[in-house]
Amino acid sequence: MIWKAPKMWDGGTCFIIGGGPSLVEQFQIPPEIVAEVRRNKANISTYSPYLEALHDKHVIGVNNAYLLGDWVDCCFFGDCAWYLVHRVPLAKFQGIKVTCCDRFANKPVAKCEGIKYLAKGGGKGLPGADSKLYGISENPSKVAWNSNSGAAAISLAAHFGVKRIILLGFDMQAPDGMTHWHFGHNPKNKQPFNRHLRGFPVIAKDAQCMGIEIFNASPNSKIELFPKLTLEEALK
Repeated sequence: MIWKAPKMWDGGTCFIIGGGPSLVEQFQIPPEIVAEVRRNKANISTYSPYLEALHDKHVIGVNNAYLLGDWVDCCFFGDCAWYLVHRVPLAKFQGIKVTCCDRFANKPVAKCEGIKYLAKGGGKGLPGADSKLYGISENPSKVAWNSNSGAAAISLAAHFGVKRIILLGFDMQAPDGMTHWHFGHNPKNKQPFNRHLRGFPVIAKDAQCMGIEIFNASPNSKIELFPKLTLEEALK
């Protein structure tokens, strides 16, 4: 069953946590702790005390970011393979769980596990699918996929009614070969950043039309379409 996202943060500010490695640098997480988490020798929640400044904010965690702590309000994912790996720990997450993974179209498993399904723009033959692959969907039952979960989460934030979106960990590059701040997402040979970047020009245009401000607080990000903020400026 397709969900209709509510305007629960109407007029507010939302932080979206992506997977880019700059996140741990911004919050000054000690390198030895980062190394342990990246080797899957320490829980991702080990980072939580260092991200205390976000604990009272509206936060959407993309993919593994839901594991940071119960202060993450919403987990968003679009990768069906990712879900199969995280199905058991994700079931324990008490926040809102939202997906545009095609697996959940007409599947009762979503209802049983408390996962909300939004149709993916650009999908073919799926209930509620439309042709809007890039940008920000204005339909609260859909997201524009933009070829990656982080960019798709911007549609969800817009559905929640926010007027300001702060992007964290939206690096779109791999310094020293590290694509993510956590374990399991550091492919050596295939880095899909060019594909992931395609939707952002349309996102920027749609955001302007919708009266939504998007700020990029990811240092050295390859996304140059939004005003850049330091972490200190973003938290103000």
